[in-house]
Amino acid sequence: MTRVARIALALLLAAAPATAQQVSVDTGRLAGRTLDGGVQAYMGVPFAAPPVRELRWKAPQPAAQWPGVRDATQAAPMCLQSGRGRTMNHYFGNEAVSEDCLYLNIWTPPGAPPPGGWPVVVWIYGGAFSVGSTSMANYSGANLAKKGVVQVNIAYRVGPLGFLAHPELTREGGGHSGNYGLMDQIAGLQWVQRNIAAFGGNPGSVTISGQSAGSMSVGTLQMSPLAKGLFHRVVGMSGSPMRPRGAVPLPEAEAQGVALQKALGTNGIEAMRDLPGDRVLAGAAGVPRDALVADGHVLTGDAKATYAAGAQSKVPVLIGFTNDEAFASLGQVKTKAQFQAAVRARFGKQADAVLDSYAPKTEADLYRSLNDLQRDMSIGQQVMGWATAQANAGSPAYVWQFARRQPYASGIRFADHDAATAGAYHTGDVPYWFQTLDSLNMFRTTRVWTAADRALADQMSDMLVRFARGDAPAANWPQFDPAKPQLMWLDLESRAMDWPKAALVARLNPKPAPRVSATRRARD
Repeated sequence: MTRVARIALALLLAAAPATAQQVSVDTGRLAGRTLDGGVQAYMGVPFAAPPVRELRWKAPQPAAQWPGVRDATQAAPMCLQSGRGRTMNHYFGNEAVSEDCLYLNIWTPPGAPPPGGWPVVVWIYGGAFSVGSTSMANYSGANLAKKGVVQVNIAYRVGPLGFLAHPELTREGGGHSGNYGLMDQIAGLQWVQRNIAAFGGNPGSVTISGQSAGSMSVGTLQMSPLAKGLFHRVVGMSGSPMRPRGAVPLPEAEAQGVALQKALGTNGIEAMRDLPGDRVLAGAAGVPRDALVADGHVLTGDAKATYAAGAQSKVPVLIGFTNDEAFASLGQVKTKAQFQAAVRARFGKQADAVLDSYAPKTEADLYRSLNDLQRDMSIGQQVMGWATAQANAGSPAYVWQFARRQPYASGIRFADHDAATAGAYHTGDVPYWFQTLDSLNMFRTTRVWTAADRALADQMSDMLVRFARGDAPAANWPQFDPAKPQLMWLDLESRAMDWPKAALVARLNPKPAPRVSATRRARD
């Protein structure tokens, strides 16, 4: 070997990540890498065959065996979707995209596992069922692993490639179509059951967790007969199966699929499979389409009816929302008088009760009053419905409300986010749960984190780990009781408290607003 070659080899070895212990799974051997603190990371692990060519719009198929040792030090591409610009709030660098995307990432604690194995936390990303990635820096499992859980981030198909029903697909599928992204999640959970013990995880102690569309997903998996027995606890952040419009009937979803076919100028599913994925994605942009389908297979009924019948997986849940998120709007309301008029238009006979509880006392109170009402008539009521269904079924529920406004850097600007008015925004809690605050400063300083923020992140990640171990998330955290609804207020000074305006939240009944399909809602 020449001197130049020796130097080049030395530089290559110095730059390479430390190799983690090799692990055998049912499709072959893996070699990951060792991170700071001794956490072992295995990235880009296939749990299903690439859903491409004839497997586009098919249920996930088994992954192929591989010879030798597979390199598991690099994340796989995220499922086909639009990208994020560098000035967006949640920008964590450019990721490759591909239809070949059914991979998962695993982080394991340092040292030997306890008898029976470490508890497992499975993460399912949000993104309105249209975007999302297992490998965004704010979803890293390294810090939870340091606290003694195995974290697994599961990819699933999004947008029209993950959620499309069509009459031809229904015939191919034996009477059902759609929900391919949900089937990917279930296939990932089945992989966990078969393989997680090899990583020191306990397949009998699996917590599924998700945020926004990921939270809707875990609540939906709790309803699905195909997911029974695959998990033992649920964490839902800012999303609920108890939405006014949940899974749509199969005939309606099929009609939406036919509309997309026509928009693409094709004559059927095989012709749609011939199109490049980005063409399908672009063609779907102007075609309203719901994500979840009551297909009689993955989803066999309405959420409220399923929970009322006790047909869901009866497992403990840890669920909640942020203080300033809302999925309902009273329209352009800029004065107290406009607030009152909007409430009377939307609530009818309920308007007096709503105004008694929410009307601003001064113009300065308008923002807080408006946001509280819009939050409570959407995500607040939906989370309460989920918690109440849990309690009625005899299953524990622990509820939280996250109120910390992040400490933004002076003068910071985002393309999709107003730091001046965002408050405790949708997704703003996630880097606290995962203790990944610094991920938001990867490329520029957007937040000036305080010691109190870091203490809150440490506290909240501890709560998540405690729950994953089978305990209450905190010693002073009350279990939800519909007769006396309480929640944990998560802020720099967290405390258990009565649910604000709980009696009214439980029965808020506005007239329906114009529907926005799941594929057209703002991304997380």
